[in-house]
Amino acid sequence: MIAKWKIAIALAVLLSGPASAAEEPGVSDTEIKIGGVYPFSGPASSIGLVGKGLIAYIQSLNERGGVNGRKINYIAYDDSYSPPKAVEHVRKLVESDEVSFMYGQLGTPGISATAKYLRAKGVPSIAIISGSSKFTDIANYPLTTTGLVSYDTEGKIYAKYLTKVLPNAKYAILYQNDDLGKDYVNAFKAYLGGEFDRKVVTAAYEVTEPTIDSQITNLKSTGAEALVIAGTPKFAAQAIRQASVIGWKATIIINFPSASVGGTLAPAGLDKSIGVIAGTITKDIADEAWKDDPAMQDYRKFFEKYIPGADITNGTYLVGYQQGILLEQILKQCGNDLSRKNILAQAKNLKQAIVPVALPGIEVNTSENANMMWSQMRLQRWTGTAYKLFGDVLDAKSE
Repeated sequence: MIAKWKIAIALAVLLSGPASAAEEPGVSDTEIKIGGVYPFSGPASSIGLVGKGLIAYIQSLNERGGVNGRKINYIAYDDSYSPPKAVEHVRKLVESDEVSFMYGQLGTPGISATAKYLRAKGVPSIAIISGSSKFTDIANYPLTTTGLVSYDTEGKIYAKYLTKVLPNAKYAILYQNDDLGKDYVNAFKAYLGGEFDRKVVTAAYEVTEPTIDSQITNLKSTGAEALVIAGTPKFAAQAIRQASVIGWKATIIINFPSASVGGTLAPAGLDKSIGVIAGTITKDIADEAWKDDPAMQDYRKFFEKYIPGADITNGTYLVGYQQGILLEQILKQCGNDLSRKNILAQAKNLKQAIVPVALPGIEVNTSENANMMWSQMRLQRWTGTAYKLFGDVLDAKSE
């Protein structure tokens, strides 16, 4: 009888301990499968380059031996910024490819369309490339962490800046007609309160529209002295170019997803973009201030080896590289416990994590009570050759 009890106790201990690799989807003794979905094509293909940057970083990481003895098998699909395609691909990643978790999925519409399914399947979705404020709601998105500063925080930072430098002016907001764009409008409403209707005019666009020239022309006619562009790079570039063509000398602010030099400012015209302001968390490779910075020198070497021939001034690649650094850190913290529960726990246990390519003073702090990885930004202004930083590090508490 005693022998039977010992066997039962031993079995109970085994069952209650950390799950073995064989019991965890996507995990073996030699690799871990991770999934991602990006708009590599379609109207938001310029931000799909985040995925290319992350894939390149994972390649470099695997060449260094992977993490904790395992290589990363990163499977990424193209949804063309289409929610139905995102649903199709995420289902395939979970049910056919049997990934351990999702990492870096990009695009607010697609993430929104797949979040409920992933939650039902118990699959964490880590470091999503969206700052939509709804994803910071732990009650509805318990398996999610966000890889961008929330659009709500970012929008309030811009509202605060404009009320300081143009206190008596009218502000125009061009926004993408989805959760991404609406978050910025709502941030201005929250910050300005009862003054919003008097001080702000808005115009929306759909990602299927070929051009937003008419919206920009109409916004100029309101007499607004500032233009906030809350969308994706293709349309931000059009807006900057059209404002220049019609002679609108507004203070222009573009959101972080559209802040890339190569993805937005170059298509708009670098000369036409002079004076454009954007919030950022990363160093600008074109800024001479970082010429001798060890982290940016390492990035240049990485870029030359793993993304040869691409435009290094396109900061979207750098966001993917940054994502790779965080993925590596999370997996290191997991050790040999690659259960989905522990992966999510470690993603929410980043303490004063320093990403070398992030701006000084900006760090990653996560907790089980928050979904955000990043909560700080600095403002920068395009000079014609590089972005130049100004002002202090800002966060949700300093809006």
